[in-house]
Amino acid sequence: MTDAGNDIDVLVVGGGQAGLAMGYYLRRTDLTFAILDDAPHAGGSWQHMWDSLHLFSPAEHSPLPGWWMPRQTGEPYPTVDHVVHYLHDYEERYALPVHRPVRALGVHSCENGFTVKTDCGSWHARVVVNATGTWDSPHLPHYPGAQEFRGCQLHTVDYQRPEPFIGQGVAVVGGGNSAAQILAEVSRVAETTWVTARPPRFMPDDVDGRVLFDVATKSRAAGGHGVGNLGDIVMVRSVREARERGVLHARPMFDRMNPDGIAWDDGGRLAVDSVIWCTGFRPALDHLAPLDLTWADDRPVTNGTASVDHRGLFLVGYGSWTGPASATLIGVGRTAKDTVAQVRAHLGPAGRWPATH
Repeated sequence: MTDAGNDIDVLVVGGGQAGLAMGYYLRRTDLTFAILDDAPHAGGSWQHMWDSLHLFSPAEHSPLPGWWMPRQTGEPYPTVDHVVHYLHDYEERYALPVHRPVRALGVHSCENGFTVKTDCGSWHARVVVNATGTWDSPHLPHYPGAQEFRGCQLHTVDYQRPEPFIGQGVAVVGGGNSAAQILAEVSRVAETTWVTARPPRFMPDDVDGRVLFDVATKSRAAGGHGVGNLGDIVMVRSVREARERGVLHARPMFDRMNPDGIAWDDGGRLAVDSVIWCTGFRPALDHLAPLDLTWADDRPVTNGTASVDHRGLFLVGYGSWTGPASATLIGVGRTAKDTVAQVRAHLGPAGRWPATH
């Protein structure tokens, strides 16, 4: 890869579902573009998730723009492997110009756009669309005594299957879907304790991704902010079965850790062998540090997907702050389409700015 050959209109950083959705709409323009992906294989973050994960929605309600996800035989809600294969095939179907593995090291503002330095050379782009998601930036809260704990601590990103926890005492921390689903399967082989910062909120049993997307769509039309009033946890089959086994009872968040487990200020103590932190993620944006973006609430400030600091910089696929349901397969297409329209408006009627070097 030579720097001289890497002068394009739009550079998309991130080759997961958001990057592919951007690619679908960009290929319908006359803009030159490329997609950088730091993984050696297609599939985005889905290829790293735990083995038993299923989508919240049937395949026909989980498409990227342009091509419906094929149904998976025997699975009403597709498995993670099925999603990975779909993303691979989607990329090939539309001949998207994905370069991998290429890791963006730094994005720098320059005359007439941006210089993006990578581990395989540098690119010049008039527009940068950042679509790196959050999987590479897990959030681990600090608790007193955590370093003295002699057991195993891992985050959602490290979890694959329940077998390593057979016969253990395990604390699962977090009040969202990942925590509930991991608790559901680990509780079949271990003595589990669920710990949450506030009481978990369960959605009705008949709510799945189809309902969530419809609610997000109506909320967007009405100027609202999503689906938070429905609850936080989708009652997928494994979670419903855990409820029937009586294991979905959460204790308040502990106050500190000790060598043998966790403890509360009221004197309560619990010995555990492992702690699984299902405590969420932050946007994976270290490579944007040279741009000195304005941050608020642990994320860069944007107007929709457009950065408020740099014209020509967009962030796509990070959740409600970049568009309702934009962190989902079906939802990201809507914000990708809107963003490509903004990119065209930014570059002007001719689609391209004249090169100045």
